[in-house]
Amino acid sequence: MEGDGVFDRMYQRAVRLKQDTLALYLAYRDPRVSSYARIFILCVVAYAFSPLDLIPDFIPILGYLDDLVILPLGIYLAVKMVPADVLAECRERAQEIFTDKKKLSLWAAAVVLLIWLLLLILLTLWVLKMFQVVP
Repeated sequence: MEGDGVFDRMYQRAVRLKQDTLALYLAYRDPRVSSYARIFILCVVAYAFSPLDLIPDFIPILGYLDDLVILPLGIYLAVKMVPADVLAECRERAQEIFTDKKKLSLWAAAVVLLIWLLLLILLTLWVLKMFQVVP
């Protein structure tokens, strides 16, 4: 059936996006990646693993825009910023991690937790600065 091929390709692309997101996280930690690329990668990975969306999913049609367009575009651009040899190594390591679901879940949870902790610290510092508690 022809329709099955479309869904198979979509599923394969979704799996590839998940693996590339993990590979980007690994690339973020590699010193061979430029500072600008690291900042962009951090934003993309944080958004990918975050339970919060730029556009809430309950908004008809637009709610899934970030999942279907914005996130894949961000991953695509971030992948282009990473040197090819680094990306190949990170994709290989991501594939190894991806096969071990338990390890993948721990990685994802750790990344999300660290990002939200960082955002909470930044928000706290900003609020304290607004009330001039912090110099």
